[in-house]
Amino acid sequence: MKAKYIHPLFVSVGLAGYCYAEAPDVAGQEEARKPLNVVFILSDDHRYDYMGFMGAVPWLRTPCMDRMAREGAHLKNAFVTTSLSSPSRASILTGMYSHAHRVVDNSAPLPEGLTFFPEYLQKAGYHTAFFGKWHMGNDSGEPQPGFHHWEGFRGQGEYYNPRINTNGRWVQYEDSAYVTDLLTEHAIGFMKERQAAGERFFVYLSHKGVHDDFAAAKRHKDCYKDEEIVLPPSFYTPRYGIKELPTVDSATGKAASGEEYYGERMMPNWVKAQRESWHGVDYSYHGRPWDVQVRKYCETLRSVDESIGSVLDYLKDNGLDRNTLVIYMGDNGFAWGEHGLIDKRQFYEESVRVPMLAWCPGLLEGGVTIEEMVQNIDIAPTIMDYLGVSKAGQMAGYSFIPLLKGEKTDWRERIFYEYYWEHEFPQTPTMHGVRTGRYKYIRYHGIWDTNEFYDLQEDPFEMKNLIAAPECQPVIRQLNHELYNWMESTGGMAIPLKRTERPHTDHRNTGNY
Repeated sequence: MKAKYIHPLFVSVGLAGYCYAEAPDVAGQEEARKPLNVVFILSDDHRYDYMGFMGAVPWLRTPCMDRMAREGAHLKNAFVTTSLSSPSRASILTGMYSHAHRVVDNSAPLPEGLTFFPEYLQKAGYHTAFFGKWHMGNDSGEPQPGFHHWEGFRGQGEYYNPRINTNGRWVQYEDSAYVTDLLTEHAIGFMKERQAAGERFFVYLSHKGVHDDFAAAKRHKDCYKDEEIVLPPSFYTPRYGIKELPTVDSATGKAASGEEYYGERMMPNWVKAQRESWHGVDYSYHGRPWDVQVRKYCETLRSVDESIGSVLDYLKDNGLDRNTLVIYMGDNGFAWGEHGLIDKRQFYEESVRVPMLAWCPGLLEGGVTIEEMVQNIDIAPTIMDYLGVSKAGQMAGYSFIPLLKGEKTDWRERIFYEYYWEHEFPQTPTMHGVRTGRYKYIRYHGIWDTNEFYDLQEDPFEMKNLIAAPECQPVIRQLNHELYNWMESTGGMAIPLKRTERPHTDHRNTGNY
């Protein structure tokens, strides 16, 4: 059945509150009557600065991401609320914090009563489709609520010759089919069908790339194998222990050389433990050299970049570019040697920040840089706003459409973070944090160690923990107060416990329960 469409104005309206926009001429009226569409592209473990135009990796090429930034908007301060795949993906789909949707790790099931934002789009007459990696509660590969068309795989899936569930039927692909190319081709095919039928659509294109075990498309294999890795400034920190005790003032009993005492050496002990595990540079991936993995990661990213270009080209070549919003982001960041760590989960910048790009020539001018802090909980409200669908009451995020349009609007001045300890990854403790434009405060739960506080303006690489600096105590107290206010006001004061009946997979704890 063909769905009727009408152009929603960019105002807050209900599900049925559509009207036609006035236009000065026939051509303008025709443009205004085109249905609005959205394509949301998600990658896995892509950190915020691994895009060519960012310049962090001199030899990394991402021409299509560069194009999105050049022709659209770069949301340079994009964050997730929990730096882990399943919690982040649930926050994207629900607009809720992890402690609210309860998908707090990669094995937590979906609780009853959650509503994914594509379900609201279905009610508004949009044809919705999902392609790729689900990787959150109920991760069986079977179709999930909110999508008319479904092509998904179980768990991490495979880079080559994937097994994909298509609308309830499993299909095994062969002949060296590469999953990124396959998903992109099928997503574009869905858009072609919807355009031919004159129907509005929402496409959720969720890539496996760039998750370990990294496997580039054959055309990109080894393209970076000889490139030199640039070490991050914090690669050799933390420096464990104090080599020389600070001088103590006999009159006051306080350390005279305070900076030596509370400076960069005061890192949490869990960082050392992780550095020496398979998620650290000292024993990376059970012996796979971490620098080789960085190159493979970047090679695998090439096909994700090409997928973006294929989508943009299709939309432009078929006259859909001016009325289709494309958003690209990663589900969480990733450490590649910062503080000697690999992986995510932490509240450090490389872990919590993600790439985010928006493209829609009919909505925003090209080359826009958005400075405000946006989060994954903002994706659902933003897409719903663009499509003229009211934000659901349980959603904690906000629409950043006004930011894309260059409109003045009140916006958040701080973001909040949470991560809950996992049985399978015991080094990283439960933590909560708050970040403003300048400061970051991290509070750890259940460990006798140290919290962390950084002045990001003076110390962008988070190498000098100022948690004990006397001059910083007023700011620390204020941020701690705000952190508790956030948790209390959003129902986040309880630690979500989970059954842990499986043995640790950590190499030092095999067999322990």
